[in-house]
Amino acid sequence: MRIAFLVQRFGLDVNGGAELHCRLVAEHLASDFEVEVLSSCALDYVSWRDHYTPGEERIDGVLLRRFRTKQTRDERRFGLISQEVFSGPSTIEKQRLWLREQGPFMPDLVEFLRKNINRYDILIPFSFRYYHSYECVRLFGDKSILVPTAEPDPAVELPIFQNTFQKPSVILYNSPESKVLVETAHHNYSVPSIITGVGIEEKRAGDINETLAKYSLVSRPYIIYIGRIDKNKGCEQLFDYFIDYIAGDNRPKPELVLLGNNVIDVPDHPMIKHLGFVSLEDKLALLKGAKLLVMPSFLESLSMVLLEAWANRKAVLVNGQSDVLRGQCIRSNGGLYYRSKGEFIVALKELLTNDFLRSRLGSLGNRYFRINYNWGVIKRKYEQAFEIAVRGQNNRMASSA
Repeated sequence: MRIAFLVQRFGLDVNGGAELHCRLVAEHLASDFEVEVLSSCALDYVSWRDHYTPGEERIDGVLLRRFRTKQTRDERRFGLISQEVFSGPSTIEKQRLWLREQGPFMPDLVEFLRKNINRYDILIPFSFRYYHSYECVRLFGDKSILVPTAEPDPAVELPIFQNTFQKPSVILYNSPESKVLVETAHHNYSVPSIITGVGIEEKRAGDINETLAKYSLVSRPYIIYIGRIDKNKGCEQLFDYFIDYIAGDNRPKPELVLLGNNVIDVPDHPMIKHLGFVSLEDKLALLKGAKLLVMPSFLESLSMVLLEAWANRKAVLVNGQSDVLRGQCIRSNGGLYYRSKGEFIVALKELLTNDFLRSRLGSLGNRYFRINYNWGVIKRKYEQAFEIAVRGQNNRMASSA
C-alpha cells in the first residue's frame, strides 16, 4: 500500500505542532508501508517564503517531495480579507481567497496529485484550514483520510470547509473535544472517525546533572514550559500569573524555565529564564529535572508536550480554559488545571509543596500515556482507518460496475 501525507511544512527543522505530528506518524508507518510526504519549500509559517529546494529528498527513510509556494503572505492584505471573512457572512469566493492568501498556496502540489493520483492508495492531509487539505479532500475524498488538528478557531465554522469535513473516507481526530467541535459545526456524524492522536519522539535524555549545570539550573527548583512563546499560546497570561505567584509570601519560589523560540518579549525577571531552542536530548533532560510542566495554551487539538511530560512521569498544570487540555487532565488524572489567577496560584503551590500528589499525578499520567499513546496503539488506529477507506473505495467501485 502506498500512502502520501500532505502537510504545510516538513523537516527536522520543524519541531512542533501538526508538522511534527505528521513527521512522527510518517516515520513510524514507513516500516510497514510505502510512505511519501508532499509539502512546501517553506520553513517560516508566517510568510511561507521558499526556504528549501523543490524536488525530492529522503528524511529518516521517508521520501519527501517539496513544492514551491506560489506567493508569500502579504500580512496587510491577509488581515483585511480575514476581517471581512470573520466579521460576518462572506461568499465562498471570498473564503477561497482567504484560503489562498493564508498560505501556503501550492498549486503545483495539487497538479502533481492530479497527474499521479493512481500512484497512491491513501492520501492523508494534515490540518483542515490549509489549501492542500481543502483541495485534496475536494478532488480525492474517497482516498482521503483527514487529520484535521482542529482546535477552537472561527475557521472551523466557515462554510467553505463543509466538504472538507463531509467528504473524507475517514477523519482521525486528536481528541474527543476536537471531534465534538467539528461535528457541532458541520453535522458530519456519518463520516467514519477514530480518535487517534500521536506518540512522541523516542530518544534518550541527556545526563540530567550535566544539563542542569550547562544551563545554570542547579541552585533552585524550577517549573518548565515547552513550546512557542506566543500570546496565542497563553504565555502573556502565564507571565502575569507567575510573577504574581512569586511576589506572594509563604510559598515555594521556583524559577520558570522556557524552552522554545519566542515571538513575544519575555519579561526581564530574575525568576524567568528563557533558554530558547535546545536539542531533544537537552529538552528531555530539562523536563526530567523540572518539578512539573506548565501548559498555558488556550487553543489545542492535542498537547504533545503533555504526552512528553507524562512519558517522563511529570505532573502538569494546564489552562482549564482549553477544553482539550482540561479533558486530557481529567481523563488521565495526570495534572491539575486552573481557570483564573487565584486557581493558578493555589494549584502551583499545592503541586510544589505536596510531593506525594505531584508524584501520583505523574504516575497516573504515565499510565494513561502508555495505554493510549504508545506507537503500537497509534499504528493500529491508522491501519484501521486504511481498512475503512479501502473498503469504501471497493464498495463504490462495485456499485458503479
